[in-house]
Amino acid sequence: MYYIIFDLEWNGSYSYYNQSFINEIIEIGAVKLDRQLNIVDTYRRMIYPRFTKKLSGRCKRLTNITNEEVKSEGIDFIDAFKEFARWSNEEGNVFMSWSNSDLFVMTQNFMQHTGNARIDFIKRYCDVQKYCMSFIKKEDNPGGNQVSLENCAELFGIEIDTEKLHRALADCYVTASCFRNVYDESKLAPYIKDCDYKFFEKLLFKPFYVTDEIHEDFDIHNVELFCPNCEGILDVPDELTVVNKAFKGAVTCNYCRKSYWIFIRVKKLYEDYSVKTSYVEMNKKRARRFNARKKRQQQTNL
Repeated sequence: MYYIIFDLEWNGSYSYYNQSFINEIIEIGAVKLDRQLNIVDTYRRMIYPRFTKKLSGRCKRLTNITNEEVKSEGIDFIDAFKEFARWSNEEGNVFMSWSNSDLFVMTQNFMQHTGNARIDFIKRYCDVQKYCMSFIKKEDNPGGNQVSLENCAELFGIEIDTEKLHRALADCYVTASCFRNVYDESKLAPYIKDCDYKFFEKLLFKPFYVTDEIHEDFDIHNVELFCPNCEGILDVPDELTVVNKAFKGAVTCNYCRKSYWIFIRVKKLYEDYSVKTSYVEMNKKRARRFNARKKRQQQTNL
């Protein structure tokens, strides 16, 4: 078993083939660590882009990769990853990268090239950024924001050549140094995830706000609501409008008789829904008008 730390560089540019902006991998680098965390092998390969023919200005500035370098050294995406799979092939390997953004882009590229979201040779994966951040003191990162590789190395007292950052293999060496600095097998275990088909499918899934009262197995009228004043149960309003991707309605508590504008924001996640509610109490004049109209409607229905 080895720890395979990989890093990707990609070209973010408009693809006329896809009719959209995409991130296309142009370089892959990796280091192979044994159980004693010694680097026993390295891998580096340039990849010739299929969908974005020219490198963006940002990509060239950040990586110092040139169009000429990609053209002269790059090989086909499928060939590169077949080669990488053979190089990293070993039972029980744990693949690692600094944040899961590289794995996300890799999965996107596999979908574009093969139509399949699953990367068969990656069976287990660990987000090294998330693992390393668990060792950073709150006072060193008071906002709890994601920490860059460069900042993490600085916090861990690791000297790096910043001019060599943002090239795939160089970033792998820095990631390996950060990983070694805080390695603890028992603490690492919960961060290692099994990579079945659902893992990659979930990685690509983009959550979205639901604006239909009934969406697949979700019904807005089954949401549980509670009065913010007395915590009594509220009925979901029959009349709802959608404002800024949130359901808006008016409701009066049957217990304390306070009236509210209620906002229900529903987000579709991969396997579930996230529901957030907020309440704005009506002024007395507006509440009287609302309750009078509601009473007239009830009498009409009778």
